[in-house]
Amino acid sequence: MIRSLGNNNIKLRDIINILESISDAVFIDSGQGICLWCNSTCEDLYDIKKEEIQGKTVDELEREGIFSPSVTKRVLLENRELTIIHENKKGVRLLTTGTPIFDASGTTQLIITTSRDITRITAKQKQDSLPEVPLGNLDVLEMTGNELNGFGEHDIVAYSEAMKNVIALTRRLASVNTTILITGESGVGKGLLARTLHSEGSRSSQPFVTVNCGAIPENLIESELFGYVAGAFTGSRAGGKRGYFEAAQGGTIFLDEISELPLNLQVKLLQVIQERQITPVGAVDPIPVDVRIISATNRNLADLVQEGKFREDLYYRLNVVPIEVPALRERTEDIVPLIRLNLARCNRKLDENKSISSDALAILLKYPWPGNIRELQNIVERLVITTSADTITESDIFIFIKEAAEKSTVPQLDTSLSAALEATEKKILQEAVNRYGSTRAIAKVLRISQPTVVRKLRKYGLHKGITTS
Repeated sequence: MIRSLGNNNIKLRDIINILESISDAVFIDSGQGICLWCNSTCEDLYDIKKEEIQGKTVDELEREGIFSPSVTKRVLLENRELTIIHENKKGVRLLTTGTPIFDASGTTQLIITTSRDITRITAKQKQDSLPEVPLGNLDVLEMTGNELNGFGEHDIVAYSEAMKNVIALTRRLASVNTTILITGESGVGKGLLARTLHSEGSRSSQPFVTVNCGAIPENLIESELFGYVAGAFTGSRAGGKRGYFEAAQGGTIFLDEISELPLNLQVKLLQVIQERQITPVGAVDPIPVDVRIISATNRNLADLVQEGKFREDLYYRLNVVPIEVPALRERTEDIVPLIRLNLARCNRKLDENKSISSDALAILLKYPWPGNIRELQNIVERLVITTSADTITESDIFIFIKEAAEKSTVPQLDTSLSAALEATEKKILQEAVNRYGSTRAIAKVLRISQPTVVRKLRKYGLHKGITTS
């Protein structure tokens, strides 16, 4: 048990809920290189027991083959944060970052080390003919991007289990003429998935029409969706105009950002779904339409229904079969293939032959990608354009990416470990509140009791508006 960390008397029970909720393996070593504590993920990843390693030096653990080489040893020697790729005793390849924590005099008090398994990622590199390197020469690991070798149809990368499940569901639904709601954060590829549903289904030879419901002014959206007849309003075309639904006749209409559709239009969309006909603005007689409706949103429609901002009956009509696309940070096995795919595309587009080093790749693997795939595409293209050398290195990665990657791995520590742990705890709870919305769900995910969740949410002022169900 950790009884004292430096000058801060912190009991294990005060920090274990935070550290145990982290999906990465976490080591805490003293400034003398002695192991003080590790979380359960660390036990699983390194095939060890806490009691077997606490009190041992990194030299002892290295000799026992727990890991090779030790990032803590290198951090102590170089007195700076380091990221390396190394192996555990079973040969599992790990991406590990060691961060020193200094006291006021600049002496290293602690080293916080985080590790994640990248064996599946590097196995895919080897399968796809990406060059392998000896573990002792980490700085020359380069990922080239000159070939596209089978990255999946329609540019959808699915090496992670989460994305494979999405693709399997998509293929099953492609030939089924049912209404589908695609959910997920901005930039995850909801539009690409919608196009895949269309192109692999029976309507593939017919039109695929995309409508961004959030980009059309509210006073125009009805006429854009359903069209209008001659003289319907001032400024209308003499012969009238077809709407998006008519343009998609026989095919698919993709209603992106469906959450932004005004309430009065939600009623009319519901009628279209139920009656399979539209009435253009200014018209009397309805027009039959045969279209498949796919909608998408990055917002929680169920919450909007509770807030009175989205019709409950329309929600159930749209949500016949939901497809949730995971965020890129939840499908890390796909990051390297996506970088490679986009690096290849940019190389061809710009007539370049760029590759990326292991240091740069390590930063990109740690980066949380808040903008998801869309952000990854933009960053890769920007790196190809702005990098003068043939190899993209750590120094080429924009400073905001590096800072975000460091923050996502280890909390920024200022005055004490206690303050840093509280900041991390608040950040985890805030994310859980945003994602799950109820104390019961949060307690289940974080593996703590519901009363503890309630108490901590009140402590950080995060309890307003949260439910207990």
